Amino acid sequence: MTKASLTPSEASRSATVAVAERVSASDAKGSINLRIETGTRQLIDDAAAVLGKTRTEFMIDSARRQAVDVLLDQRLFVLDPARYDAFMQALDNPPAPGPKLRSLLRRTPVWQK
Repeated sequence: MTKASLTPSEASRSATVAVAERVSASDAKGSINLRIETGTRQLIDDAAAVLGKTRTEFMIDSARRQAVDVLLDQRLFVLDPARYDAFMQALDNPPAPGPKLRSLLRRTPVWQK
């Protein structure tokens, strides 16, 4: 039986993966390591400070929000032909705007205040 020869970098990476697998199997938390430019890191730190969060809290919240948005945007709707026709009919012929919608559309968006 021959053993594969690993470079020190590969051996370290292999050991790190093994440790990460053991930790994640026993603990619900894990870690993500990122290499980012100094300017990007400072931008993240500044934004986190404005919100009173740590860098980690800010990055987790931002990544989670983005992940949810991506997954929601990728939802697949599967409809039988009759329901598809009804769905398309509803999209093509929306109801007239009611008072609540008119009120909403008159408001200034938060990002423009």
